[in-house]
Amino acid sequence: MWTPEQRARMAGIARKTKRYPSDMTDEEWERIAPLMPEPGRMGRPREIEFREVINAVR
Repeated sequence: MWTPEQRARMAGIARKTKRYPSDMTDEEWERIAPLMPEPGRMGRPREIEFREVINAVR
């Protein structure tokens, strides 16, 4: 269930991208975020967050 904090966060993101009901909640992201690899020391910085990539796959 969405909390007011989650809705506020998603409202900020919604200005950048389209949101879908299948997008992860903060609780879901907290569970899988530690499994995501750290950014490399070399190469270009990341332009897209892993959370957005996972949302796109879902």
